[in-house]
Amino acid sequence: MSFNLLSIASSGVRANSELLQTTSKNIANVNTEGYVRERTEHSTMIDNQVGRGETYRLLNQFAQEQLNRDTSNKTFFEQFVVEANRVDTLFSEESNSLSTSVNSLFNNVQGALNQPSSTVSRSLVMTDAENLINQMDRLSGIVFDQKNIVNEQLEIFTDEANGLVQKISTLNQDIAAVNGTNNAADASSTYNERDKAIRDLSELIDIETLDGPNGEKLVFMGTGEAVVMQNGSFNLFSMRGDPDPNFKELKLDVNGGKVVPLEVDTSKLKGKIGGLLAFRDDILVPAQNQIGQMGLAIADSFNEQNKLGMDANGELGGNIFNIPAVGGYAYAANTGGSTMTATLEPGKGSELPASDFIVTYTSGTTVEIQPVDNKGEPLGNPSTANIVAGVIDSSTITSGESYGLQINVSGTGNTGDQFQIKLNSEAAASMSLTTGRGEDLALAAPIRTANDINNTGSATITVGEVTDVTTGSFSSSPVGLTNGPISIVKTANLDEYTVSDGVNTSTFTITPPAENMLQQAGNGFELYGFDFDLEGTTATGDTFTLEFNEGGFDDNRNGLKLAELQSGELVRQNVVSGTNADNHKTFNQAYAGLVSDIGVVTSQAKTNGEAFEALAQQSEAWYESLSGVNLDEEAANLLRFQQSYAASAQVLATARTIFDTLLSAAR
Repeated sequence: MSFNLLSIASSGVRANSELLQTTSKNIANVNTEGYVRERTEHSTMIDNQVGRGETYRLLNQFAQEQLNRDTSNKTFFEQFVVEANRVDTLFSEESNSLSTSVNSLFNNVQGALNQPSSTVSRSLVMTDAENLINQMDRLSGIVFDQKNIVNEQLEIFTDEANGLVQKISTLNQDIAAVNGTNNAADASSTYNERDKAIRDLSELIDIETLDGPNGEKLVFMGTGEAVVMQNGSFNLFSMRGDPDPNFKELKLDVNGGKVVPLEVDTSKLKGKIGGLLAFRDDILVPAQNQIGQMGLAIADSFNEQNKLGMDANGELGGNIFNIPAVGGYAYAANTGGSTMTATLEPGKGSELPASDFIVTYTSGTTVEIQPVDNKGEPLGNPSTANIVAGVIDSSTITSGESYGLQINVSGTGNTGDQFQIKLNSEAAASMSLTTGRGEDLALAAPIRTANDINNTGSATITVGEVTDVTTGSFSSSPVGLTNGPISIVKTANLDEYTVSDGVNTSTFTITPPAENMLQQAGNGFELYGFDFDLEGTTATGDTFTLEFNEGGFDDNRNGLKLAELQSGELVRQNVVSGTNADNHKTFNQAYAGLVSDIGVVTSQAKTNGEAFEALAQQSEAWYESLSGVNLDEEAANLLRFQQSYAASAQVLATARTIFDTLLSAAR
């Protein structure tokens, strides 16, 4: 009896010692991040012996996987909102507003219209033109700086992710080495360390896990690519830019180091890395493209209108803004020796969408031009064009449109070679003024009209409108009509007129009303680049003249056209739009839309972030309810196991006393 009692007491002491050891370990690790609570259980008594205890981690795999997913979503929006808030604040500042600079420029143009010959008012326009360029450069610089910050953080996070991937793989091997052996129970810290590494990785990217052989955890990205595989193999991340080295893209090194691009889908690629990529693609890229697009549209429209006027020196106006050319980025896979530079074709600023372009050789002399969105996805159908004398522009397009691009090509490209054109994103930071002289502002119109003093009818000739100074009867220095003044005389026949420039004469019958008279005259007069209307009733013999505006420096007619650009819808909105859609906005509307879009995207991210923060807290509570250490529960267990240990020890002491008594009686 005493022998059985001794055996029972000994096993009880041992069992309670194991329970106390497990409880003590839980209490000691209450503040250890990633620690999973453990429990020791014993089988029922067999042959008067308590079964050997089995210690295991209290872990709900479903709760753990849900926590990892919610952690990825939470950190995605946390990173996105932190970055987006900064840009939203900068663009919302009045001092950074592009609209302020645009309004100031056109306000001074209006002021110059009151005193066209004033050098002071002209100088104010040029000063504001310089300020507008500086403002675009500043805004573009803000976006560029944020891109650099994103690239730096992506490099840091990628290195961190690679370290975690390697760590998980190493820990998998350690676990596999002890799996199924007596040492498996002692490897709980290794399991905890691996699970902590997996959770840390989920903060950087969205991951899914599967149970592998020998206790391993196989890790996959949310997009499906394997990251940690069995037998210690793994893939690593890298950030590389092709073709733009400054535009980092997430790559995965697989198959012995062969780089394979991942599909960067921000709905699947979450975590901090996904948040940074989404911020770059959804805010930075559109912002910089739209700033550049607005700058090019303003510069082009101002240049083209200024060239239709006469400056203070009596010469045809020239460019005020210098529109830059940017180099095309060649893809690494190109096999030809071609290079490309791109700029805006003069007069095509309103055709340029706020996008990048991919130019692909379809043969040695033909290309496709494909606009792409902020994620590199195609927009609409590609245009096709011939390369003529090393130039691609609107005149060489064979189908589709040129999108306002003028591309200069050198060298020979092979079929399939591709170039990325980033005219918009690089233009805002490289624009400049071609002149700082107020005298170069062409406020006057180069033509003027007059009614003959002897006219008997009530008709008057309009002031005329210039549409082109590159062809017809204009010369550039000084302004003049090549063959002299143009006269138009009403003949005796109904609706018939005779027009002459001193050399060429045309008698024609108009189709009432008497508008665009030179266009109706034909015989070459329609090519002169200007026209006029007759308003009222003409009498036979009434004569009207049109001549160059020599000495007309107080004229502001072309200045009025310059001022009207402020309200002109000259900024293209979409590559693809409906037939009846309003696809163009004014400069101020376009900038207001940019600021509004940034604010809306940021606000939506904040709302989504709050929702996922709540979900992550719920998942954390669910996970911790089983795996976390509860000090109250452990304290109660400690007291209970201590009492049980003391009781078993007392039984052991009693058994020894009985045994000693029996031995004494036998002597």
